[in-house]
Amino acid sequence: MNTATKLGAFGLGLVVVFGGAFGAGRVVGPGTPAEPGHNTSTGGHSGGHDEQTKSDTTANGGLTPGGLLVSDRGYTFTPVTGADGEFAFRIIGPDGQPVTAFDVEHEKRMHLIVARRDLSGFRHVHPDLAADGTWRVTSPLGEPGSWRAFADFKPTGGEALTLGVDVAVPGVFAPRALPATSATATVDDYTVTLDGVLTPGRTSKLTLNVNRGGAPVTDLQPYLGAYGHLVALRDGDLAYLHVHPDGEPGDGKTQPGPSVTFYAEVPSTGTYRLFLDFQHGGVVRTAEFTLTAGPTGTPASPTETATTPAPTPASSGHSHN
Repeated sequence: MNTATKLGAFGLGLVVVFGGAFGAGRVVGPGTPAEPGHNTSTGGHSGGHDEQTKSDTTANGGLTPGGLLVSDRGYTFTPVTGADGEFAFRIIGPDGQPVTAFDVEHEKRMHLIVARRDLSGFRHVHPDLAADGTWRVTSPLGEPGSWRAFADFKPTGGEALTLGVDVAVPGVFAPRALPATSATATVDDYTVTLDGVLTPGRTSKLTLNVNRGGAPVTDLQPYLGAYGHLVALRDGDLAYLHVHPDGEPGDGKTQPGPSVTFYAEVPSTGTYRLFLDFQHGGVVRTAEFTLTAGPTGTPASPTETATTPAPTPASSGHSHN
């Protein structure tokens, strides 16, 4: 779906979201996407609510990208009522009980990523697990609107999963147009450039170079077991895509900058929003990119620079816990 079509779905103007609160948001409904998901084997639509709650293995053997399902392989992402200003949820297992055992993946047992549906807001946080299987964190949800929450985890004895659910933040909001395609992003006084293209159906090599004040940064600090952490979301349905870092700190070959390399797997043509978290000087920052995946990969224009605004209270900026 292009930006104009997506904005049209919001009424091309101010939208009011009403609802009660799950901390700072209301779940729209288990497995109820704002738009139908995609079947990566056909490039078509998977259908509606019923398809969203099935396993990610489709009848014809194709795979659905992560984050489109609220329930998969017997595990369900279930938000629960938390304290004021808190986002709380459980992962319900195949036995119908909250899961309490999780493996550490990228230094954490749970990665919670939230993104506003117009991709103007993004946060990556790490909740705390209570003995009863409830995960709790200060709500990462920002400005009013429709948000998608992703739980990225690996239950002990099970497979790694990414489940997603829609959450509404009440209030008046104006959907924002997606930033232009660009291979350069700025955040604070850092400039990050991206080298590489996204090719649907193939593993794409993406190298990001971090500079500060015109000088290459050669002392990046490890964050989540790497010198950078990259999340890619597909515009339209917000499919959560697999992105793997190349190497890790201390392996004897991976340097702490200025280059950080990832391998991304995108299933279809379209527009993707990439969020690079990197740590320097004890602070985690997020550089944002818009890329288009075409039949043979479409390079971004190096002349356009995306700027990440400094977050303000209750803004759609970034936080890391």
